[in-house]
Amino acid sequence: MHHLLETWFNWVLTGGYTGIVVLMAMESSIFPVPSEIVIPPAAFLAAQGKLNPVGVVLAGTLGSYLGSAITYWASRFIGRPLIVKYGRFVLLSEKKLEQAEHWLARYEAGGVFFARLLPVVRHLISIPAGIVRMNFGVFSFVTIAGSALWCSILAYLGDKAYRLEPELLTNPEALVRFIHGQSRGILLVIALFAALYMLSLRLMKPRSGS
Repeated sequence: MHHLLETWFNWVLTGGYTGIVVLMAMESSIFPVPSEIVIPPAAFLAAQGKLNPVGVVLAGTLGSYLGSAITYWASRFIGRPLIVKYGRFVLLSEKKLEQAEHWLARYEAGGVFFARLLPVVRHLISIPAGIVRMNFGVFSFVTIAGSALWCSILAYLGDKAYRLEPELLTNPEALVRFIHGQSRGILLVIALFAALYMLSLRLMKPRSGS
């Protein structure tokens, strides 16, 4: 994993916007590329004036959407039986798929939006969306919105990391730990809004027999 982190890190440093798009597309598919090692280093470069911060967020959002869209259409074409049968070869167990399907069935479009901000579910949500043939226009809108927000958060944290500890640019694992530590408060706020959204759905749901 350390070698992979260094490889992805170097791709961002040398690939610029193209590297961001490619890696974030992988992050939004079945490949285990952590977004925390893609956007923050790019934000480092932006803080140094080597990239544009808005360009970093746009490239990250585009990559996330491309990866999600490809996964959506692949899942829609392949179907659930084959995904269940062969998913284990790409670390996608039937249990994980069922969890993502349950999330989507319960929270619909809002669930896709919040999934883009949450670990684990973020990488999987496009698969059940494709399987159930969710409206692609709606899927695209909430995916882009959620991805843009998440990339903006990571870019902010990457810029903050550069200003507090610029030496982290040479230590991918230390940077990931820093981002995780700094993002806890933000993730707590996201989880709070997600909980409020879920509560509102439950309150608005018609009661049986009414």
